[in-house]
Amino acid sequence: MSASSTLPPFDPADPLGLDDLLDDEDLSIRDTVRSWAAERVLPYVAEWYETGELPGIRELARELGSMGALGMSLSGYGCAGASAVQYGLACLELEAADSGIRSLVSVQGSLAMYAVHRFGSGEQKQTWLPRMASGEVIGCFGLTEPDHGSDPASMRTYARRDGADWVLTGRKTWITNGSVAGVAVVWARTEEGIRGFVVPTDSPGFSAPEIKHKWSLRASVTSELVMDDVRLPADAVLPEVTGLKGPLSCLSHARYGIVWGSMGAARACFEAAVDYARTREQFGRPIGGFQLTQAKLADMAVELHKGILLAHHLGRRMDAGRLRPEQISFGKLNNVREAIEICRTARTILGANGISLEYPVMRHATNLESVLTYEGTVEMHQLVLGKALTGLDAFR
Repeated sequence: MSASSTLPPFDPADPLGLDDLLDDEDLSIRDTVRSWAAERVLPYVAEWYETGELPGIRELARELGSMGALGMSLSGYGCAGASAVQYGLACLELEAADSGIRSLVSVQGSLAMYAVHRFGSGEQKQTWLPRMASGEVIGCFGLTEPDHGSDPASMRTYARRDGADWVLTGRKTWITNGSVAGVAVVWARTEEGIRGFVVPTDSPGFSAPEIKHKWSLRASVTSELVMDDVRLPADAVLPEVTGLKGPLSCLSHARYGIVWGSMGAARACFEAAVDYARTREQFGRPIGGFQLTQAKLADMAVELHKGILLAHHLGRRMDAGRLRPEQISFGKLNNVREAIEICRTARTILGANGISLEYPVMRHATNLESVLTYEGTVEMHQLVLGKALTGLDAFR
């Protein structure tokens, strides 16, 4: 028998055979999230995007909680305790539907819940994590400020002691989930350094006006957080961390999800381009039969599946406890940048139809413009890698 007769057939949807890296549980989780997104997001997301709303977000959160998708890679307190790869697969499938849905899950699990899980007291964990894991309570994460995005060390939000209490004052902006959150993890300057606070959003002096007129992440709730002398008890502070290492470690966890999620957006656009190229006829035959179109599709497939392979590699390293923040920067920088290029190339294949909401391409392309800069801009990740490569700090 020849060696070629034992080879599996070429799968256009998985040209590198990456499914061979997954076990049955991995595949089951991926397929469950994919089916949920196909039923609960894809039929409606174009309308949500057009109206700039995410109706039923609380119901969606409870459904995601029932699937174990909230705080998915955390253990205990009602969390699923899934592997990093399984969490990544979920992020990919969610963002293949829409970046706003993946952002809802990332902010809930990788930022707000992760902060409480890693740095919170036993009481804070028991109070918040089970309800957040189930989707009963939505969380948000307040770090970015109107004048301080890439430089959080210069934040102005301040917490001062008043007797046994803390009094929190300041503003945060571009906060996913803010207007619907029941709890906010807010980072603030104190006399002791930067500290994190667990803030119930019904606290007097706290408000979260929603940000409107966005042209990206329109199927997502984005808000400001305004703290006007919000009085908090002594035990509102996260006790296990002081300094920027707290919020930055949370961001690393969330950025890991973006490494996977961005490839979901890219995959959706690539699949739309392939389907369109097979059926759209010009000059008497499908445009997929022309060399220039095939060249575009081949290049898109190469970058898409290289990006997914990179995400797998980083996930295995995270599961082994060997993933460094610089490696996450490597993944976010590459995968988001390539995802945007894949979406733009898909738009050229679809021509004028590429800007229509009947197809997912322009929606994903505009969403990825936000993903490119949130949780670390291109420039910040380039400088993280530059410092790691040269040993020289170019940030200041």
